[in-house]
Amino acid sequence: MSDPGGVAADQLCAFVERIERVEEEKKALNDDLKDIYAEVKSAGFDKQILKRVVSWRRKEPHKREEEDAVFDLYVHALGMAPDKGDS
Repeated sequence: MSDPGGVAADQLCAFVERIERVEEEKKALNDDLKDIYAEVKSAGFDKQILKRVVSWRRKEPHKREEEDAVFDLYVHALGMAPDKGDS
């Protein structure tokens, strides 16, 4: 990049333009998500729970099982687990 007017400057400019384009696309996608979650809320669904469902579906099954096991361990350790005989 010793030549400010040469190929390195052109390459740098191309990177900057690509970054700007992706940032614009990212903003548009985030706006779309915001609109979807507004629809979710207006349809009577819980937005936060739906976000958890989407996050849960994204995970590999073995990772979900591992997280569930650790969660259960913590709940039991804190004495917050429901008794099985209380039904």
